[in-house]
Amino acid sequence: MKPQIRYRKDYKYQIVNEYQVDIGILPELDVFTDFMALSKRGILTVLKGYSFDGPSGLTIDTKTFMRGALIHDCCYQAIRLRHLPQGARLKADANLRKHCLEDGMCAIRAWYVYKCVRWFGGYAADPANKKQIITAP
Repeated sequence: MKPQIRYRKDYKYQIVNEYQVDIGILPELDVFTDFMALSKRGILTVLKGYSFDGPSGLTIDTKTFMRGALIHDCCYQAIRLRHLPQGARLKADANLRKHCLEDGMCAIRAWYVYKCVRWFGGYAADPANKKQIITAP
């Protein structure tokens, strides 16, 4: 039997350094996964090697969007994995807008980004849409 690999698809970017930020989302318990940690104080630590898909939807991947997208993807992943409640989506979406503005995104685009994740992002935080593991060959 040939050795197999197992992977998940749809990731475009990979973090090459650990990144830490206060996101103000407070889980009931400290969260630890292979790719991130979230303390009960709301400190998100994204570990080196974390892969994410960056900005999604009808948009362009720009430097003003990347940090917000990274943090947002981590939050939505934590919601999908049931480490955070669905109610955390509102704060995750607000954080996306906040970080994009801090990084120089124009206010109109940041508003548009926020509205799009509010209107259309629910599926991405739904545990039913957890990324599947694929085996090859």
